[in-house]
Amino acid sequence: MEKKKALIRKPSPRLDDGLVTHIEKSPVDVEAAETQWRAYVDALHAAGWETHEVDPADDCPDSVFVEDTLVLYEDLAVVTRPGADERKPEIIAAEEAARAAGYRIGRIEAPGTLDGGDVLKYGGKVWVGRGGRTNQEGIDQLASLLSELGAEVITVPLTKVLHLKTAVTALPDGTVVGYEPLVDDPDMFENFMAVPEEAGAHVVLLGGNKVLMSTSAPKTKELFEARGLDVVAVDISEYEKLEGCVTCLSVRMRGHVD
Repeated sequence: MEKKKALIRKPSPRLDDGLVTHIEKSPVDVEAAETQWRAYVDALHAAGWETHEVDPADDCPDSVFVEDTLVLYEDLAVVTRPGADERKPEIIAAEEAARAAGYRIGRIEAPGTLDGGDVLKYGGKVWVGRGGRTNQEGIDQLASLLSELGAEVITVPLTKVLHLKTAVTALPDGTVVGYEPLVDDPDMFENFMAVPEEAGAHVVLLGGNKVLMSTSAPKTKELFEARGLDVVAVDISEYEKLEGCVTCLSVRMRGHVD
């Protein structure tokens, strides 16, 4: 049976100082955010996932968005080089956690930048958003690192959202879902399905037909359930104020890890 493990990271007490790019800044209730984070982690546990905490980075307001620090592919962990300088210190403990989990380590080097939230993987294809946080040099380095593993890396132009996975994610059957006003080019994806709410574009695959999503997209939840998906919805409204979504709060590890 496939092991299901995920890396997570506690929110910084400075979460309210987190960066925003495409939305207006609004106050974050740090106490409520901590409660929501615990509920998110509980939902992973309830779905059979084991979680491992990356050491906190309390001086980095955005550090709870641990997905941006690593791209995992088979037995390789690519340590990213975040596009925002304030976030670069976040990668240190993330690399240590990936190494402890048994991954080989690769790195994005200057002048390349890459945020893990810009990377969508499914079925041997790796779509990478090129926008404010990830540049072409970072994408080229990732493609070189993943080429030995047979992955096809596809650059996706990104101008309307912070990260690619703020615009699109994939369902268990490979259908790419997105909120069309925020997707630069839906034709980049062979099987694209538009959803009626922005937060409906964000799912975490929990195994089988089970997916995790935000409570902010009730219409999309109904749509997914009508397709036969088992939907777990969690409130992450405090993180959505920082352009975060359900994918950002964990790095999912599958199968081969110790």
